[in-house]
Amino acid sequence: MVEVTEATEADVEEISRLVGEIEVRRGGTYAPGDVDRIRAVLFGESPEATVLLAREGDHVLGMACFSLLPPVAGAGTGAWLKELFLRKDPRRGRGIGLHLLHAVSVAAQELGCTYLKRTPDTDDLPAPAFYERTGVPVNEGRDVGRLPLF
Repeated sequence: MVEVTEATEADVEEISRLVGEIEVRRGGTYAPGDVDRIRAVLFGESPEATVLLAREGDHVLGMACFSLLPPVAGAGTGAWLKELFLRKDPRRGRGIGLHLLHAVSVAAQELGCTYLKRTPDTDDLPAPAFYERTGVPVNEGRDVGRLPLF
């Protein structure tokens, strides 16, 4: 059974490996993320982002990373979905990405957010189809799409 939980400082090494895998998916060379920087950004004195991990047993299947946006007049407080990443795994296609997206939505609501935004990743071929299945229009370029809070 897949479980989504908020990452803890004990997950820094795993997050570092995921960052390296994300770079490969985008056409780069595998380079794990700097664990000290990850630790500071996610678990330091003033955390800048939140990472949720999808796990099945001890195996991490993917992650979502989001941060809060400053309040905007008339729009309330929002969250920005920076990354939604699933490892290449035979378990893909079982709704794990949607499970992660839903968990981000719930976490954002618990933080007082009224909306969730994401920047389209047009170089990630599965991403547009995934977001279309969620009912979110896929915008080109630097446009930001608003996702529903579940």
